[in-house]
Amino acid sequence: MTGTIEAIWLRPAARSPVEAVTHATAIADQGLVGDHAFGGRRQITILSREAWDSACHTFGSALDPRFRRANVMIAGVDLAAAIGCELHLGLVRVAITGETRPCELMDDHGHLGLQAALREGQRGGVYGRILNGGELRVGMTCRVIAKPMAGKEPLPPTQPQSL
Repeated sequence: MTGTIEAIWLRPAARSPVEAVTHATAIADQGLVGDHAFGGRRQITILSREAWDSACHTFGSALDPRFRRANVMIAGVDLAAAIGCELHLGLVRVAITGETRPCELMDDHGHLGLQAALREGQRGGVYGRILNGGELRVGMTCRVIAKPMAGKEPLPPTQPQSL
């Protein structure tokens, strides 16, 4: 799966409005410089354009995706299927470790029902751990790298047995 970074946001403080930026610096095992979640378990949160549009359709109104309060919006990648995989945002590698469950902030500012629309079908996005840092820029290519499931690693090649 290949896609594109459409937007980047930083959250300077918990519950503060998000700030749209054209680029951000990702630091391995830390997060995005300037984001309040820096150093936390959810080092980066990522939202899918397609999932957002679907949630807005269910909600009944097109909304600015900044209301989701994610760090990055991408298009062309099924994030629900990417949990447990690696996502490459340009040269930045992210281990996608879980689903981002929408909180009560989604229903603020007259958006009552947005939280429920995002919970349906894992539309709230994903979070992950930054494996290697670098620059993120709007317009960069992103892609999912599948990883074998635990206990499902391929067996090593065997040598032919002589008779």
